[in-house]
Amino acid sequence: MNDIVLGDVTVTRVMEYFGSVELSPATFFPDSRPESWESEGDWLVPDFYDPGSGMCVAALQTWVLRSAGATILVDTGAGNLKQRPGTVWHRLETDFLGNLARAGVHPDDVDVVVNTHLHNDHVGWNTILDDGNWVPTFPNARYVMPRADFDFWNPANGNPSRLGAASHAVFEDSVAPVHQAGLVDLWDTHLDIDENLRLEPAPGHTPGSSLLTLESGTDRAVFVGDLLHTALQVTEPDVNSCFCENPAEARATRRRVLGRAADTHTLVFPAHFGGHGAAEVRYRGDGFAVTQWADFARATRG
Repeated sequence: MNDIVLGDVTVTRVMEYFGSVELSPATFFPDSRPESWESEGDWLVPDFYDPGSGMCVAALQTWVLRSAGATILVDTGAGNLKQRPGTVWHRLETDFLGNLARAGVHPDDVDVVVNTHLHNDHVGWNTILDDGNWVPTFPNARYVMPRADFDFWNPANGNPSRLGAASHAVFEDSVAPVHQAGLVDLWDTHLDIDENLRLEPAPGHTPGSSLLTLESGTDRAVFVGDLLHTALQVTEPDVNSCFCENPAEARATRRRVLGRAADTHTLVFPAHFGGHGAAEVRYRGDGFAVTQWADFARATRG
């Protein structure tokens, strides 16, 4: 099952990739302790960690929301044929658009694209290659982006980052073309998508990292982008990924958002969780614990 219903909103999981990210825990999560990956192995394996290769496992997926008569995509993965040297996503070729079609979504049907932040694995399918040019994949959509990230990653502004010059290609092939096409809406403090969906800042991972809250009837959900990459960050919320631009702010934001989710019985949807994709959490000691996984079918490695 790849659909769940939350109030008046249907959430569909559309996979692009699920497998090794070719990063060890020590590299991907330098704050983590080796013993944590061993002691938590009964639930990190195989959805988040492969002990055979010693590598972390993650998903690339888009959350499709059907809300208030609109079709909304939350994050667009890595994309095909993008130049990303040194990463798993380099010149990736997947059948993502086919998977989207099987979920009942044609590119022309999409009304809103939400990029929770502007890292390469969240904006890739913003564009496709057409006769040597990067053009919008979803020509009828408004692409909603946090202004703080748009300004931070714009090469013209010369901001230093953990990704260095590698981020320039991402902006140029996956962000600038949709902006130049007049399809981008930039937001600052918050943005209401409709009566069910609201964008809020969640800075730390990047300056403009954001989350999308869903409130419909008695149901609550939050789409948190890269606030979490692995389930270990639920039990140990002070563990950051190596890609967090402001580590202290990322930790504070993660604790704040997980605490609010625990207080309100909110289903948490990270961008990269394999397995069942999303979970409810509760307080446990100095961190949190998963109380229940979402009702999505368990992802399998391709």
